Formats: sequence, C-alpha cells, structure tokens
Amino acid sequence: MRIVSLVPSQTELLHDLGLEDQIVGITKFCVHPYHYKSVKTMVGGTKQIKIEKIKALNPDIILCNKEENTKEIVEACQDICEVHVSELYTIEDTLKLISYYGERFNKRTNAEAINEKIKYKLQDFKKFIADKPKIKVAYFIWRKPWMVAAKNTFIDYMLTLNRFENIYGNLERYPEVDITKIQQEGDPEIVMLSSEPYPFKDEHAFEIGRVAHNPKTIFVDGELFSWYGSRLLKAFDYFKLLRERI
Repeated sequence: MRIVSLVPSQTELLHDLGLEDQIVGITKFCVHPYHYKSVKTMVGGTKQIKIEKIKALNPDIILCNKEENTKEIVEACQDICEVHVSELYTIEDTLKLISYYGERFNKRTNAEAINEKIKYKLQDFKKFIADKPKIKVAYFIWRKPWMVAAKNTFIDYMLTLNRFENIYGNLERYPEVDITKIQQEGDPEIVMLSSEPYPFKDEHAFEIGRVAHNPKTIFVDGELFSWYGSRLLKAFDYFKLLRERI
C-alpha cells in the first residue's frame, strides 16, 4: 500500500501507527516527524499540489481532509487512485478516523492502543478542568485580514473542552473580524494568538491591545488546538500547563 498524505496531522498519525515505509508522498507542511522532509517526496502544500509528482509516485491511496484540501484537489486526486477525505470536528471523530486507518492499513492493534491512550488522557483532563472557571477568549489564526476560529471547527471544540468561552462562537468557521469592535463583540479576558498558520509576533499582540479592554494576550501552540490524530496525546498536558499560566 503506497500512501500519499495531504494532511499534516494525518501524516503524523500514519507514522505513529507504524506506516512510515508505506508513506511515499507528503506536503511541505507535514513537519512531524521532522526527518520526513528529507526522506519523503514533497508534493506541494495543502491548498496547491503538484499533481504530476503525485502521479509519478504511483500511490494506492491519497488521504485528504475536507478543511485542509480543496474540492478541486480531491477531484484531481480521484483521477489517480482511491481518495479518502476525512471530516473531523470532535475528538470522537478523531477516534473513529484512527480506527478506520487501523482497519484500512492493517494496523488495528496500534490504532486501538493510540485510541485507548487518548481516551485515558481525555478523561483525566475532564476531571482536571471540571472545577475551573469559564474564561472568555478570542482565538486568532490570521492577520490582514484578522481572522478567528468560530463554531463548527475543531479549534472551537477544543476551546469548549478547556472551558474557554469563544466570543466569536456565534459566527461560522473562520470569519474575518474587525478588531476595533472586539469590546462590543464579546470583550475577551484572554486573546489567543495561534502559532499557525500565521506567524504572530509581539507587535500584533500590542495591536490588539490598543483596541481591546486590557485582555491578557498569549501565544498558543496551534498544533495542539487544531491537529487531530496522535498529536492529541500531547495536547492535554499542554492544556493543563496553559491553565496554570493564565
């Protein structure tokens, strides 16, 4: 089975399932594990692919995601071989995907082990977070234009799990927002600047601080809020530390 993965978080999951030798193509954003960039064929990004490179790899299956990849990419890949498109909004969705990969790629035992670890860490975290107060937050993913994570996203699901009340939770997906209206639209106690996909810096925190009502601005690990798959094994310890920081 020759696999091309066009989804960074799913590439990491495939590796952790023990499928390194079967992965033949990845995107330039597939940064985990680190050594893949020197031993695997890069076939473009998540939004723009080099279709001829993918064809040359002679894959048996191409793995996509509804949010990460465009409809045009999926359709182009379907002309090459079987394509599986994941769609995930919750941890339960993630557990199902891991089980599916376990079945599809004959790694059932590995998949079950990862799922059991995720479930254990999730239950432990729920006990930890249960008595923590709710905190109003805004989670920024982009600048020029300013964009946030809103409802019907994996990020919003993770914010809710952390008892963070998303002030933009009434909006859909990843809307553009006017930061000069941030007080009227929810007045967050915490502003989160994600490490991906935009490289936020201190100057951007100051920019929001000038128009907001004195929120605490923190830089957060975007992978641990938005990557599903085996990265969840690292997420809950990070969330505990994050609560202690704020």
